[in-house]
Amino acid sequence: MNYRPEGCLYRTAENQRYISTADGLREAMKKGLILEARAAVCSSTHDLIVEFPCGEGMIPRDEGAVGIREGKTRDIALISRVNKIVCFKVTEVGTDADGRVRAVLSRSAAQEEFISEHMNKLTAGDIIDAKVTHLEQFGCFVDIGCGVPSLIPIDAISVSRISHPSDRFRTGQLIKAVVRSRDGERICLSHKELLGTWEENTAGFQTGETVSGVVRSVEEYGIFVELAPNLAGLAELRGGVTAGQSVSVYIKAIIPEKMKVKLVIVDVCEECSCESDIHYYIDEGHLSEWNYVPEASGRKITTCF
Repeated sequence: MNYRPEGCLYRTAENQRYISTADGLREAMKKGLILEARAAVCSSTHDLIVEFPCGEGMIPRDEGAVGIREGKTRDIALISRVNKIVCFKVTEVGTDADGRVRAVLSRSAAQEEFISEHMNKLTAGDIIDAKVTHLEQFGCFVDIGCGVPSLIPIDAISVSRISHPSDRFRTGQLIKAVVRSRDGERICLSHKELLGTWEENTAGFQTGETVSGVVRSVEEYGIFVELAPNLAGLAELRGGVTAGQSVSVYIKAIIPEKMKVKLVIVDVCEECSCESDIHYYIDEGHLSEWNYVPEASGRKITTCF
């Protein structure tokens, strides 16, 4: 089973075939398959009503998420699923007087399978798929599979510092992450190690070029401009420049031994939003160690997994 964040399975031909008929749902129940459909309603008793082309299914509150029954997960985890795709296993299939399907489903059963068959086998350094679910000042919450949540702290998102995770991500975005560590039942994630080293990032730039960048901070001694998520340079001071603006910058010098990129701001454009796809230098497999800095600098900024 290829476990993915919720929403990745929904539009596949196989999933649509199973959820379109009563026979398809019964076949999926017999095989123990994980399916997906849209949650249309969360009832007053916090049962989720799921829409099918052939009828509807109900995920009882206690089956809505791992930890709900024990009180470890709050009901907001169910309420927030309305109008979103949810995964589930089919536990019962019947029909009403009009011949419409009425099924009973379990989302927690799908999550329990994901945890036992995939999550519990992950080790530090494993690269996984994730889907951004919501953004907070302190970090980015993601779905790492079947709606099971994890967190990428803001300081682990990129080397280039950001004021808020929305500077880098948007809700619903599919991203890559690397397992940093395990803390009991929780997976701790990082992201910056997949965005390339200083040398890998500077290889895409040359002295004398004028390129685009984003102002990340304005200090007394200069302006930090992000050229890539894992690369920022220092520009000379210029009036009227504020954090968040898009700028064009002239690359004055690239100095590996000092790990510096010297810039001059040519023009100020507008505020920049996170719209472009993320470029990953590593997007699969396993990392044992990652060192950001070039050998010429004599420094070491390393993540050991």
